[in-house]
Amino acid sequence: MNMQNMNMKKAQKGFTLIELMIVVAIIGILASIAIPAYQGYITKAKFQDIVSGAAAVETAVAMCLQENAGLASACDSAGELIGINIVASKEATAAYAIAASGSGVSVSATAKPSAGSYTYINTAVSTTGDTQVVWTQTGSCEAAGMCKE
Repeated sequence: MNMQNMNMKKAQKGFTLIELMIVVAIIGILASIAIPAYQGYITKAKFQDIVSGAAAVETAVAMCLQENAGLASACDSAGELIGINIVASKEATAAYAIAASGSGVSVSATAKPSAGSYTYINTAVSTTGDTQVVWTQTGSCEAAGMCKE
């Protein structure tokens, strides 16, 4: 074997420093994109837990409105609703409230900072001879894309 072939075999045993630095830079760029997106998904998941928690209250409000001929003032507190015990969520990520607003009843949830500090407000109004309840959703969660209409 000649000397040139032996030198070629020795030179190709590993990665160069520049190749390793390029790989580290690529991983850093991917991480800088992925981490904020992941944190957004985590916040959205926590907020959806709040929306799900409000669903039980909304069902009770709808039942109360139908049983009380659409009278909003008869359904504006947890004591007037059937089977509802409003408590803070498991991780205390929101504060829930029920209030009469005009001819409807609003169920609102305000998220803690860990869930994005968004508000979720769903207002029920009895229509069609007090047999149908129509919900209107508002709050800062809509503009942020955290809750669905």
